[in-house]
Formats: sequence, C-alpha cells, structure tokens
Amino acid sequence: MKNTKELRTWLDDMNLPHPLVIAGPCSAETEEQVLEIAHELKDSDVNYYRAGIWKPRTRPGNFEGVGALGLGWLKKVKEETGMKTCTEVANAAHCKLALENDVDLLWIGARSTVSPFIMQEIADALQGTDKIVLVKNPVNPDLALWLGGIERLYTAGIKNLGAIHRGFSTYDKSKYRNNPNWQLAIEFQDKFPDLPLICDPSHITGNREMIQDVSQVALDLNFDGLMIETHTNPDKAWSDAAQQVTPTKLKSIMEELKIKKETETASSYREPLENLRAQINVVDDQLIELLGKRMQVADKIGELKKDQNVAVLQSRRWNEILGNMVLEGNNRGLSEEFVLKMFKAIHQESINHQEKIING
Repeated sequence: MKNTKELRTWLDDMNLPHPLVIAGPCSAETEEQVLEIAHELKDSDVNYYRAGIWKPRTRPGNFEGVGALGLGWLKKVKEETGMKTCTEVANAAHCKLALENDVDLLWIGARSTVSPFIMQEIADALQGTDKIVLVKNPVNPDLALWLGGIERLYTAGIKNLGAIHRGFSTYDKSKYRNNPNWQLAIEFQDKFPDLPLICDPSHITGNREMIQDVSQVALDLNFDGLMIETHTNPDKAWSDAAQQVTPTKLKSIMEELKIKKETETASSYREPLENLRAQINVVDDQLIELLGKRMQVADKIGELKKDQNVAVLQSRRWNEILGNMVLEGNNRGLSEEFVLKMFKAIHQESINHQEKIING
C-alpha cells in the first residue's frame, strides 16, 4: 500500500466544516438508551453514531454487549434521526451481521489489530466492501503491526480506510488509561499522511475530565477527527463509565475545538508551524516525564547510600556517564557544549534529591 490522495477521498467527499466526529455510548445497553442518546446528538456536529454491540472485555464476567439484537436498534437510529451508524467488529460473523444490517462504518479494535490471523479473517469477510473501515492501533506500540492490519484490508479491495489512535497499554503508572505515545502517531502520519487518522481520547484518558485537552492535542497534530464516548447518564453506564461525557458536554467540547479557517496564504505557513509546535510540545512532555522517572531512581539510590553510609558524589561513575552521553549526543547531532550543560544540570538535581534523603 502506497500513500496517495485517493486514501482520503471518502473523507474529503464529506466536505466537512469541522473535524470528523464519531460519538455515542461505549455500549448499546437498551433500545431506549440508544435512541435517547441518538436524538440528543442528531442536531450536533456528530457525523457517525457509534455504539458497541459486541464488547470484548479483559476478563470474563463483565458486560460483553447485547450482541446482534443491538443492530436493530442502530437501524432505528438511522430511521428516526438520519444519522449514519458504526460499531466494532471482531470476527467474520460480526462483519456479516453488520453488513446485513447496513451499518455505515465499521471499526476494528485494539485486541483484534494485534493478531494478523484475526485481521486476515476480517479482511476476507469484508472483501470489496464500500463501507468505511477504521483500524484501531494494537494494544502494544507496534507501528508495523498497525499498518500491517490496514494493508490486509487494502489488499482485500477495501478502499475506504482509516486509522484510530486510542493509545497503548503500559505497566508504568501514568495519568492516562492508555499512554498516547504521540510520537508513534506522528510516525504514522509521516508514512501515510493522506490516510485519515482519528483520535479516541476516551480510551486514551479513561477520564472524562481530560478528553478536551487530549482532543486539542490531537487536532494540533493534524488528526482528521475524534471518536468520543457519550452517554446521557455516564456514571450509570454499563461499561467504561468514567470516560463517557454527556451529549451536552460533547457539544461544548466540539464548540471549543472547532478549527477556524485561515486564508490560503496564512494556512500555508501557520498550519505546518502549529503542527511542528505541537510535535515539540509532545516531545517536551516526554522529556519532563522521563526526567521525573530519573529522579525517582535517584531517590532510591539516595536511600541505598543512606543505608550503607556511602557518599553522595561518585566521581568515577559520573565521568563515565558524561563521556558516554557526549558520544551519544554527537551521534544525534547535539553539540558537546549543550550535552555537558544539560547533564551537569541533571546531575546536580540528582545530587540535590539524594542529599535531601541522606540528610533527612
């Protein structure tokens, strides 16, 4: 699969005045719930109404979706509101039922993307369809696996394709449910700049209070749209309650995030500049996070030195680190002067942390 302008034809043909918006409940719970939310969203910026019909859960015993019964509810959404509909498919049987019930857009979840076997099964089941098919990133941060899944669909003659960035699982403690790892999404865009890329801030954050901020970062990075979970009574939702917003809140978020059009001359400069600045913001956030982790390690070293009555400053060890970093910095185009200044500052902060611990 090669990058071409045709990859975004389905999105361009919509001629939207704002980013693509996919919204609706994490799970279809009852017919009444599905229709109530849809009617509240029908006069908003929402382009596709989403609802999970089959819900793959991490552990058995949790609510796993109403199944095929919910497809009839999505049909009613379309009949009563005129909204296009979408749902997640995870195997060939799901694909068959979704197509038979005229679901307009299908997405493939992170747990499915991780398996080439499942992706091939889905590609075979959807072969030649003109439906829009979006692929979420795999659970682990593997760009090749993500692109490979999309390529399997493309090879099966499915042309209306796109990707959804929903973040990546990690054992490290983080403010996010799934670490956004924005750099990987940036690499995705570098390889396929015309393949529509949608952000799922609900699954990245796991927290409705953070959705607006993450959505703004995504739009600053030139994402093409957002998928946001929406429920009339989020705290009572049967799945992922903490990350769902009310329809009213969703409309407020959309109003705040709308991108104003620039003149052609201005956009040719400002849009690339804002994108590059957004990339710098992402890297700066990563730097601060890594420095924080480094100081946590320094604290543990301070505790060990205190227990063993060892001096804070270990000159030999420090000189080895500094020499290695100067060489590594040179390989990455960084001047020796800059590397020395930066690591001396980091070293001093580490000493401050350890002295604080040793001196109580």
